[in-house]
Amino acid sequence: MIKKLYLPLVALMVIALSSCGKMGALSPDYFTTNPQVLEAVGGKVPVTINGRFPEAYMKKNATVQVTPVLRWNGGEAKGQPAFFQGEKVEGNGQTISYKMGGSYTMRTSFDYIPQMANSELYLDFLIKRGSKTYTIPSVKVADGVIATSELPTLSSANASYADDAYQRIIKQAEEANIMFLIQQANLRSNQLNSQDMKDFHKKVAEVNADKKNYKLDNIEVSAYASPDGGVKLNTGLAQNREKNAEKYLNQQLKKAKIDANVDANYTAQDWEGFKELVSKSNLQDKDLILRVLSMYNDPQQRENEIKNISSVYKTLADEILPQLRRARLTANYEIIGRSDEEINDAFNSDPKVLSVEELLYAATLTDDNARKEAIFNKTTQLYPNDFRAYNNLGQMAYAAGDVDKAENYFKKAASLNANAPEVNSNLGLVELVKNNVPAAESYLGKANGANAAAEALGNLYIKQGQYQRAVNAFGDVASNSAAQAQILAKDYNKAKSTLEAIKNKDAMTDYLMAIVGARTNNASLVRSAMKSAIQKDASMAAKAAVDREFAKFQSEIR
Repeated sequence: MIKKLYLPLVALMVIALSSCGKMGALSPDYFTTNPQVLEAVGGKVPVTINGRFPEAYMKKNATVQVTPVLRWNGGEAKGQPAFFQGEKVEGNGQTISYKMGGSYTMRTSFDYIPQMANSELYLDFLIKRGSKTYTIPSVKVADGVIATSELPTLSSANASYADDAYQRIIKQAEEANIMFLIQQANLRSNQLNSQDMKDFHKKVAEVNADKKNYKLDNIEVSAYASPDGGVKLNTGLAQNREKNAEKYLNQQLKKAKIDANVDANYTAQDWEGFKELVSKSNLQDKDLILRVLSMYNDPQQRENEIKNISSVYKTLADEILPQLRRARLTANYEIIGRSDEEINDAFNSDPKVLSVEELLYAATLTDDNARKEAIFNKTTQLYPNDFRAYNNLGQMAYAAGDVDKAENYFKKAASLNANAPEVNSNLGLVELVKNNVPAAESYLGKANGANAAAEALGNLYIKQGQYQRAVNAFGDVASNSAAQAQILAKDYNKAKSTLEAIKNKDAMTDYLMAIVGARTNNASLVRSAMKSAIQKDASMAAKAAVDREFAKFQSEIR
């Protein structure tokens, strides 16, 4: 009898001991991560963790808190914990079967800081059963963090330059009209002696006399007839008006001893002029008239249809048509500004004689940064309300690596013109350097039209983790930032071509080339590029030693 009771008692003791035993350590084999090596994206380190509790592990009365922790030498960052519970626990965690076990997925993200570049991802476990709480060994699940997106390439970006509007040769035109009575082509004295004609002859004489500052190209005579009266009648009128106006003009030029080319033409029925005048008028039925013009191409049909609009035709005859009976004289000439040499000489001797456009243009005539700076400073003194010189001083400071000085100039430019695209692009670039992405995005939203806005926008997209958009924004720009975007978008051939095309290569250019080598498993390229990087900046050796990009190439970077 005693023997018969012994075996069931042993079984009960084993079950009791099993149910009371602690839940033990979990093998790393139960976990995978995506990505396998963590990577900084848009200032964050995102990761998806896939885990599994094995069969006969989760006690029915237990809860487990799983916390992702990114650890590095001297610090750690904790992610959002997840909660799991046994079958007899009432709570909000995911229930895991004791018999079957269960799988789960956790998603978390860490705010990136540089110390994370040499870190490891662990899972911490806190188990609670009844009144007892204990931990089991942490499990390492991933290495981290590839931080190529956080490389400081912004220093090589170009700030936007505010261009001058200087034109050495400016085309101008002086016009005067000779008006005619209906169905007449004779020149009337009141028209030839009008103030309009006096001003015209005065300007032609002035241009002809000052050949240093002006060049007279030609004078056009364009004669017209209004579109009423039929094509045959109007053709004759327009021809005669052209002939008489041209004859008069040639007489005046000969009298003034002015040698100029005269080009004459005529328009028999000035429908285009008629349409323009009607469009600008306050005529009650002007939309109807314009509709007639669009519906019919035949001149006679047009005229008949418009005459049928009896309510408006008298107004047309009194106000619109008389303006079309004319001969227009147009003197085409050029204003010739200072030559490059004259502008440089003027700046050296007396900058006050130069316009703001000439001063800003003068800065483009030299590669000497000291002279450029002197020109821009003088421009701010002579034209203190023009934002461009301040902006360009900021652009120079940014190129020299003095971001604080550049920001001061950009803010001064903004105080003069807050809507200038160049200023907004540059302030956005400064905010990106300070890692203030929302402020940068706000400025760059107002930068459309600035000559380096696309480059600034590409850098913004890198910060936001939108790598393909960054590549598209950079276009054909050859810069460290553009290559960085192409690497992050996994277009390694394009990144290599971009880096090779950069004119002023620095240590970061070579470092990025080494990353291209690592990602394409090209040990020779890693070795040569890193050697060049370290020659230019010795600190690159220590940086590469802890960069996960070179985990497989440590022997190549020493």
